[in-house]
Amino acid sequence: MEVREPAVAYGRQKLTIEEYLAMEEAAVEKHEYFKGEIFAMSGSKVPHNRISGNLYAILHQKLKGKNCRPYNSDQRIHIEANTLFTYPDISVVCGEDVTLNNDNWNILNPTVIIEVLSPSTKNYDRGEKFRLYRDIPMLQEYILVDSEHVHIEVFRLNAAHRWELEEYNFLKDQLYIKAINEIIPVAEIYDGVRMDA
Repeated sequence: MEVREPAVAYGRQKLTIEEYLAMEEAAVEKHEYFKGEIFAMSGSKVPHNRISGNLYAILHQKLKGKNCRPYNSDQRIHIEANTLFTYPDISVVCGEDVTLNNDNWNILNPTVIIEVLSPSTKNYDRGEKFRLYRDIPMLQEYILVDSEHVHIEVFRLNAAHRWELEEYNFLKDQLYIKAINEIIPVAEIYDGVRMDA
């Protein structure tokens, strides 16, 4: 999903979390929230949607009957440490879902987050958004999938609690998601997507 400039709601610059959640429940389009500001999310291009759809379908099949489950971009994630509410392209939760005040809306404990990069959001996803995601205590892997070229970056938390980068650049590669112990052929992630290899 692409994020637009901050939206002004209720004629005010800042919203409380409670006001944002009430607004979002009634909204037609989705918004991110960060420190009182809301950001409208626009639609995505075909390659972005194909990649997201491919990944979600693969993960849904691989994790069926296991302790982890994938969610698509309709699932809102909240990071209590920094106030961010956001809708990752895909999130994976292992164990029980933990939600804000048991509200069944805002998940607090994703183990894996996957973002499909768009030209307008890739710098934010790699930089500030990754910094905010690192405040999630349960997060073990953050995966960025380029929608213009065959390129996947996996940021993985190591035993020393440092983030390490692993990259995949070819359709013949096999993406390894260590947190859920699954391997996905890169060619399947990009199936049906026309782009530069």
